[in-house]
Amino acid sequence: MQGCQVYSKTRPAVQAQPVTNTHHRRVGIYGGTFNPVHNAHLLVADQVGHALCLEKVKLMPDAIPPHVDHKSAVSGDLRLQMLELAIEGNPLLGIEDYELRRGGVSYTYETMKTLTERHPDTEYYFIIGGDMVDYLDKWFRIDDLIKLPRFHFVGVRRPHAHNETKYPVVWVDLPEVDISSSDIRTRIRRGQSINYLVPAKVAEFIKEHHLYQ
Repeated sequence: MQGCQVYSKTRPAVQAQPVTNTHHRRVGIYGGTFNPVHNAHLLVADQVGHALCLEKVKLMPDAIPPHVDHKSAVSGDLRLQMLELAIEGNPLLGIEDYELRRGGVSYTYETMKTLTERHPDTEYYFIIGGDMVDYLDKWFRIDDLIKLPRFHFVGVRRPHAHNETKYPVVWVDLPEVDISSSDIRTRIRRGQSINYLVPAKVAEFIKEHHLYQ
């Protein structure tokens, strides 16, 4: 693929270098609650996929996020349907529904251990925001996670975050788009427009099913 780039696992991103040939498939994983999925999610997935020459970027909705402040999310089935609508027409994007099928609290280590074991031909690039990078030292079994074969963190810088860690991270610079699912839910409750914040088909789905009201 022309225009693909790989960045050093340092901060800031250094001079881009050509991707070396590998027999492994290069797949991005972008996890989240996606409650609902919005245009910033899609921008990150698409831009990282193209920048790193990934064959696919799979958005992976969690069943129950492992956060202290558990989010009140609509059902996994509804979030999955919104994701399917959101990625229509973009062959680079896909969905990994492993955590929804497994159920329970979603820990990245357990998920990626399973995926790397099931797909030994795949090199995984796990996409997270800079605010999450700041807290990698608090992640469940982080030292075991970074030792998994064919596993890499990809960091996307966020404003107001330190965007720094002692752990290896491939940094990709993207345009800053300040959209959040919580703001979208608030707008819906207030009867405000969410046009251009989410894909049109997702907005229609939310209205049709009376979500977040």
